[in-house]
Amino acid sequence: MNKPVPVETLTPIKAEAELARLAEAIREADEAYYRNDAPEITDAEYDALRQRNLAIEARFPELKREDSPTERFGSGPSEGFAKATHAAPMLSLDNAFTSEDVSDFVGRIRRFLGLAETDEVQITAEPKIDGLSLSLSYEKGKLIRAATRGDGQVGEDVTANARTLGDIPHRLKGAGWPDSIEVRGEVYMSHADFAALNAREAKAGRKIFANPRNAAAGSLRQLDVEITKSRPLKFFAYAWAAASAPFAETQTGAIAQFADWGFEVNPLMTRSHTVDGLIAAYRDLESRRASLGYDIDGVVYKVDRLDWQQRLGFVSRAPRWAIAHKFPAEKATTLLEGIDIQVGRTGSLTPVARLAPVTVGGVVVSNATLHNEDEIARLGVKIGDTVEIQRAGDVIPQVLRVVTDGGGAPFHMPDHCPICGSAAVREVDEKGEEDVRRRCTGGLVCPAQAVERLRHFVSRKGLDIDGLGARQVQLFYEKGVVHAPQDIFRLEKRIADAGLPPLAEWDGFGPASATKLIAAIDARRNVPFARFLNGLGIRHVGQTTSQQFARNFLSWDLFWSTVTKAAAEGPESDAYAQLMGIDGIGGAAVGSLCNFVAEPHNDEMMSALLSEISVVDEVAAASDSPVAGKTVVFTGTLEKMTRDEAKARASALGAKVSGSISARTDILIAGPGAGSKLTKAEALGVKTLTEEEWLALIGEA
Repeated sequence: MNKPVPVETLTPIKAEAELARLAEAIREADEAYYRNDAPEITDAEYDALRQRNLAIEARFPELKREDSPTERFGSGPSEGFAKATHAAPMLSLDNAFTSEDVSDFVGRIRRFLGLAETDEVQITAEPKIDGLSLSLSYEKGKLIRAATRGDGQVGEDVTANARTLGDIPHRLKGAGWPDSIEVRGEVYMSHADFAALNAREAKAGRKIFANPRNAAAGSLRQLDVEITKSRPLKFFAYAWAAASAPFAETQTGAIAQFADWGFEVNPLMTRSHTVDGLIAAYRDLESRRASLGYDIDGVVYKVDRLDWQQRLGFVSRAPRWAIAHKFPAEKATTLLEGIDIQVGRTGSLTPVARLAPVTVGGVVVSNATLHNEDEIARLGVKIGDTVEIQRAGDVIPQVLRVVTDGGGAPFHMPDHCPICGSAAVREVDEKGEEDVRRRCTGGLVCPAQAVERLRHFVSRKGLDIDGLGARQVQLFYEKGVVHAPQDIFRLEKRIADAGLPPLAEWDGFGPASATKLIAAIDARRNVPFARFLNGLGIRHVGQTTSQQFARNFLSWDLFWSTVTKAAAEGPESDAYAQLMGIDGIGGAAVGSLCNFVAEPHNDEMMSALLSEISVVDEVAAASDSPVAGKTVVFTGTLEKMTRDEAKARASALGAKVSGSISARTDILIAGPGAGSKLTKAEALGVKTLTEEEWLALIGEA
């Protein structure tokens, strides 16, 4: 079976390019799955993308993109529903695929908590329901709001629809529930109900659903509540957030409380204190999978003790105390009828296999990404071949291998962009190594890139301009009035200069909507530091990285002057070292920033853009903390907590955690075995504390 190039053989240049490809592919998959209820890749392919991304980041931590998939989850809410902000983020889970992965998960828990081998760790195992995540907010026992996951921070308010589900209590039963709590779980549809629904839809001449998950998601997210009411939706409760008071000491106890309060909970949840016990639970659920009557795609393991869950906390997009053990994918063979080329937001050309429709596990699939021309060469795939594909629960499979050679000609990637006709090249580094991706050189000249870059700029994680979405950006681009970010803030003048009627007279607009859009644009003329930086769409500088830069520099002018100086003076400069010294910031992000400011056309764009808007400096967080705004470095061996716990606690208190000592360092916390960092700190006069002194300073001695 042909496989991608092993991670251990990747060069830094190829690894960086591969991380860029993975970030884009996963972003597009998240948008399709979470926002559109129309997944474009299989669970198996999605998991493989994330697993490869994690493996590359582990081998090349300095290349980690801070718009990395490990730093985000989900997608923004649809414009058809009101927005609902979660009291605490609705995170995703990291995945395990083998028994060794499960063993590693338990080992990480033990190491993080500093447990001895004799300390027992009870872990629950429950079916991973393949449905739509839903959060239910209760006040004084009364349901006041229901919200979908959305992007994890903000979801869709579907309260009226959720009230139609019989499994969701309008008022909590029993006693012991907190005054306020978000109960979370999964909306799903049984196999029998799904078959009956599709039969009715087909009889009425309407489009049928691809699988029960899509049917459940589409049914809950109906603008007409009567449609939702007519659909046979069910709900399992399995998690919670933002409880105003403790109500259990263990995960097991919490689920028992849910049942007492009137929720349906999954009766197949078990608990074990050994890896063998967890694997046995996994095998048991796998054997029952076909007879359950509803879809599951794996098993979720969770640390049972809630105080340990709290200590373990979260990393990136997932909790440290839970993991999903996925079931193997399903496979089939089909004919490869063609290879189409898609152009992404960054200009990358992606080959997509067009397949003869085939049913795999009850779902008809007809497309699969082929990633890049190297992957096509590795597979030896050609138009007319019969190929083996696999899926695990969604629509588009992964091409695994060629089963039968169809005798067609070898496929060659186009050397010109199919959208704009610009040259499409594989960038070559100074060592002569080619990027794995072929990219259009058209930039803003290429509609595929320009529209997507502008869409990102105005998106919720960018400037968040209400009413200016992908459709409006596309329209303004096609009309020739918005080709660059600054054009957005000159929209009325650009329309007039183009000799077009006022916006209020355009189809789809009117006086009220035009006025509202212009007002929304003007409302973003003062934009926060992190939001502005993320909106620029600089490679390797995403939302998390932007927030890190903002928290560390606070001042936009100081940050941008430092970047400009680093670009001019190079990697050996103090400015470059200052950027690299921020904990979690790698060479990929700093290098991309320097490359960005070094490009004259970017300098021109920034000058024009900043003449229209003002960047608002970051406000230091946790101002009442004794270490808020301080730059701290940890070195040596910590004895009271692990290094990861210490860094997480310092960040939560508003400190800036750095990995290197400089004149800007405020505090060095030195444990036994401290070496060169301690020596350098003493030479620079940096305040040095023991672990005990640090804990006393932050009030945790």
